[in-house]
Amino acid sequence: MNKYVIVAETGADIPNEIVNRYQIKIVPMHVSFGTETKDDMTFPITDIFDYYQKTGTLPKTSGSTPADFETVFNEIHAENPDAHILHLAYSAITTCSYQSAIIAAEELDYVTSIDTKCVSAGQAFLVLTVAEWLEKNPEAPLEEVKETVIDLINKIHMGFIPGDLVYLKAGGRVSNAAYLGAKILNLSPVIEIVDGKLMSAKKYRGSIMTSGMKLIKEFSETHHLKKDRAVFVYSGELNPLLKEKAEKTAKECGYESCMWIQAGCVVSTHSGPGAFGIIGFSE
Repeated sequence: MNKYVIVAETGADIPNEIVNRYQIKIVPMHVSFGTETKDDMTFPITDIFDYYQKTGTLPKTSGSTPADFETVFNEIHAENPDAHILHLAYSAITTCSYQSAIIAAEELDYVTSIDTKCVSAGQAFLVLTVAEWLEKNPEAPLEEVKETVIDLINKIHMGFIPGDLVYLKAGGRVSNAAYLGAKILNLSPVIEIVDGKLMSAKKYRGSIMTSGMKLIKEFSETHHLKKDRAVFVYSGELNPLLKEKAEKTAKECGYESCMWIQAGCVVSTHSGPGAFGIIGFSE
């Protein structure tokens, strides 16, 4: 039995093969379509886009509840009472999930929750990296594990270009004037995750094909990203031409391999379909 069991939320968008490979436990976040609330990942991502097209209103996302965490923590402890639960939480500044986990684990000395300050594929890549490290260091003491996680949090960077600014406008993250200006000038803003918050960084002119390749080159250089693995995130359907161009650009930048992660429902309510981004760790 594993000494550590990793827990993360559905909003981390961790691919199933990684969840199964490292026996990661997933806690549901929630999405409300008007008066109907559903657990994240229990419906197609396209339902998000269809709902907005039909109603002109974005679904509302909400974090995991203390009860959600209690259920998962209890299941893990019943199966493996000697394991320490390592909860790598969705950005605490954007959702209540981290605080919910703290409440659920208030009297449980076998649970550690850490705010990853990441969302979506950024959180997924962090979780994967921690899981790989734990596989190589299965007997590491808890303090060393925590120090390793914090170090990775301080080094991870994620930037993406929304597929459709209308989703950011509908969610109140860009003003109507900024939205109209970007549409007229054909500008694509880069959204970076900074200390857990979605922040507008620079802007590129041109299509996602053009601006996406600029993002790969400049983001990699600006943050001095490690070149062992380029991790790309996309929302909606992955354009085969975009995939081909991105992997070619990554190779030209010196990356050894590429990994693709589809954005789930939570972040797709902000990015819209057709978003593209890159995640990596600084040297």
